[in-house]
Amino acid sequence: MIGDLLPDVVAAEVAYNDPPEARLEPAEAAVIAKAVDKRRREFTTARHCARAALARLGVAYRPIIPGHLGAPSWPDGVVGSLTHCDGFRAAVVARATDLASVGIDAEPALPLPDDVLEIISLPDERKRIASMLLLRPDIPWDRILFSAKESVYKAWFPLTGKFLDTSEADLVLSPDGTFTARLLVPGPIVGTRRIDGFEGRWSVRDGLLATAIAVTP
Repeated sequence: MIGDLLPDVVAAEVAYNDPPEARLEPAEAAVIAKAVDKRRREFTTARHCARAALARLGVAYRPIIPGHLGAPSWPDGVVGSLTHCDGFRAAVVARATDLASVGIDAEPALPLPDDVLEIISLPDERKRIASMLLLRPDIPWDRILFSAKESVYKAWFPLTGKFLDTSEADLVLSPDGTFTARLLVPGPIVGTRRIDGFEGRWSVRDGLLATAIAVTP
């Protein structure tokens, strides 16, 4: 479902379980050595997916170590994004000549826990979510908003190296499977243009939802 949301220049790999052949490089294993088992499995399988996705690009794998603010470090000339939730892990990669950045997120297709929407959203976003729920109560619009904000951050960070708060982007979800994010802070410069927002896509399928953003160079 992740690959369907992104252009053909992106190589995607997904896993719905933790395959026994998934392995870490020594530098990666050192990062996760003290983590609980669930975290180790998510970390390992996400990198297993990244290894397969990079192979599709013909790019040699190198340890993907969390860097500044936890962002994954990709091989030179590559942009990518990782995500994981219960029952799903994914990695997407593209050549930096094809995309400036990419951001993905996956979540269970369930409403957010109580009070979380209030924390991660703007007042206008909450109003729009309430309207969408009246039209399509079968879709977890609040969780899609949360996921889309995660994808926005993952697309933003490689371009800026800075944190982006959930209150610094105003998102509009559309029933057609798209969304827009208007940045409320100065956006990054990509090539010769300043980015003032992002456009993305979302999907809900088989108990999961996913969001994705691809930024052209």
